[in-house]
Amino acid sequence: MKITVITVGKIKEKYLEDAIAEYSKRLSRYCKLEIIQVADEKTPDRASEVVETQIKDKEGERILSHIKDTAYVVALAIEGKMISSEELAELIDGLGVRGESHIQFVIGGSLGLSKKVLERADYKLSFSRMTFPHQLMRVILLEQIYRSYRIVNGEPYHK
Repeated sequence: MKITVITVGKIKEKYLEDAIAEYSKRLSRYCKLEIIQVADEKTPDRASEVVETQIKDKEGERILSHIKDTAYVVALAIEGKMISSEELAELIDGLGVRGESHIQFVIGGSLGLSKKVLERADYKLSFSRMTFPHQLMRVILLEQIYRSYRIVNGEPYHK
């Protein structure tokens, strides 16, 4: 299985880079992982709704340029479905059983994802109704993918 994480913006903190590197190493036992970072747009303070939509659209076009037609796309969106770690494991495992060989997870920028990206998504996933920094979300997502593989393989994991 190939897992691609498409994300907006660069990681600025070393501790987050270290965590991403650690989970990438751990995941190499289970899947081929690729992380694609696209440029983010500068968001002015008190941007209007129109400007925010334009920013999301620009970032969305960059994201969409990396989405493969044959990939199963999971968009991280606050309005998505909240599921347990076990259910995420079932989703990933079920896609593999079904013959899907490539899952692309998409994390938007600080304003979220464009309408076009959300429309392209095969599944909308929410980790919480809370807002998390999009850079930290990469670590959280990778940890949950790693946990999913541990669950699928009947290996121990923290509950």
